[in-house]
Amino acid sequence: MKYDLIVIGSGPGGYVAAIRASQLGLKTAVVENEEPGGICLNWGCIPTKSLLKSAKVYDYIKHAADYGITLGGEAKPDFSAVVARSRSVADGMSKGVQFLLKKNKIDLIKGFGKIDGKGGVTVQNDDGTKGYTADHIILATGARSKQLPGLKQDGKKIIGYREAMTLPKLPESMIVVGSGAIGSEFANFYNTMGTRVTLIEFLPSIVPNEDEEVSKQLERSFKKAGMKILTGSSVESVDTSGKICRASVKTKKGTEEIEAEIVLSAVGVETNIEGIGLEEAGVKSEKGKIVVDEFYRTSVKGVYAIGDIVHGPALAHVASAEGIICVEKIAGKETEPLDYGNIPACTYTSPEVASVGLTESAAREQGYDVKVGKFPFSASGKASAEGARDGFVKLVFDGKYGELLGAHMIGAGVTEMISEIVVARKLETTVHEIIKSVHPHPTMSEAVMEAAAAAWGEVIHL
Repeated sequence: MKYDLIVIGSGPGGYVAAIRASQLGLKTAVVENEEPGGICLNWGCIPTKSLLKSAKVYDYIKHAADYGITLGGEAKPDFSAVVARSRSVADGMSKGVQFLLKKNKIDLIKGFGKIDGKGGVTVQNDDGTKGYTADHIILATGARSKQLPGLKQDGKKIIGYREAMTLPKLPESMIVVGSGAIGSEFANFYNTMGTRVTLIEFLPSIVPNEDEEVSKQLERSFKKAGMKILTGSSVESVDTSGKICRASVKTKKGTEEIEAEIVLSAVGVETNIEGIGLEEAGVKSEKGKIVVDEFYRTSVKGVYAIGDIVHGPALAHVASAEGIICVEKIAGKETEPLDYGNIPACTYTSPEVASVGLTESAAREQGYDVKVGKFPFSASGKASAEGARDGFVKLVFDGKYGELLGAHMIGAGVTEMISEIVVARKLETTVHEIIKSVHPHPTMSEAVMEAAAAAWGEVIHL
C-alpha cells in the first residue's frame, strides 16, 4: 500500500504525529510492534502515576488523624490490587489511542517496522513480512531501560522499570539505583507502601538536573519519610546468588555492603534504533541518537526522526511537540522550531518537583545579573489547610530587564502550576506583570505571585 506518511512507533511522539498528519489531509499509517501508546501509556508516565496515586491515598489514610478523621483498624495495602488498578488504567489509555487512530482514519499496522531508504517500510509479524511505501517516514521508536555492565538486569532480582510496575508482591526491601524522575518516583512509591528503600545516586545530589535548593528539599522530605539516601555513591557489583541481593556500594566513606530483596536499576534509558534499517538506508546517527535538523529531517530525504531517539530531553511532551512540528513542516504549514529552553520537567514524587528554564547557578554562569524570589509553602494558607507545607516556589529573574529566566518548584501540586510559567516565558512576561497579575486566594499558585514579589522586595506574606 502507498501512504503519504508512515510513522514507525505509536508512543506520544508517533501517535500524535500521525493524528496531526491526518488532520492536515495526509493518508497515514502507524506501525507498532507492541501496545498502541508506546512506553508512556503502557509502561511509563500513566501507570506510574496510577501507582503513585494509590500510594498517596494510603499515605492519607495513615495520617487521617492529622485531619481529624478516626478510622477503625489499621489500613493495609493490597499490593496486587494496586498493580491491577495501574494496569487497568494503562490498558484503558492504550485503547483510547486505538480509538483516536481509528477516528482519524489512520491505519494501525501491527509488527516490527524497518525502513529501506527508498520510501519503503517492511513490517514483520506473525503472518510474515509485508512491504509498504510512503512519501514520508517518521521514526518514533522510543527508548528502553538502560543496562549497566555491573548492574545487569535479570528481571527478577535486578529489575528495570517494567518489572517494577508488576512485581508479584511488595518487597520488604529495595535498592533504587539512580535518582532521576524514574528512580525517585519508584523510591517514593515503594517507600510509602512500606518497603525499606535505599536510594543511591552517583552525583552529589538527588534529582541532579534540578535546582540545588530543590534537590536538598526533596532529600529532606525523603529522609523524613524514612528513606535512606546515598549521594556521591555507586553500585560496584551485586551478588544475586543468595536469597537476598548483596550490593557492594562505593560511598564517600568507603565501600559499604547493602542487602535488599530487589535492586531496581533506574540509571536512564537507551534508544531503540537497532535493526530498523538506519545503516542500510544511510541515516546518520551519533552516540546512540539519530541526527536531525530543526524540523527533524534526517540525512536521508523523506525520513524523519522524533522523540527519545533524537537529541533533546527524553520526555513525552517533547516527543509530541516534535511530532506536530515535523508533520506541519511536511504538510507545508507555517511553523517554527521547538524552543528547548522552555521545556517543563516534572517529577511526581511526594512532594512533587517541577521546573523550567535556567537554574540559579546556570543563570549566574551565563553572566546574568540574577535576582531570585522564593516563597515557602509554610507561609501559604492553602498549603497549611491541605497539610502540605513542605516546599517552595523559586523564580529566577534577570535583574536588568526583569526577564523570567527560570522557575523551580517543590511541593504539592506543583506539576500543575508549572504551566503558568511556561506560558509566561513564551509570552516574554516580566516580573512586574507577574506581580500585578492577581492570583486567587487561597491557592497554592499564589506562591508564584509572591515569589515574583519577593525578588523585587515587594512580598507581602513573608
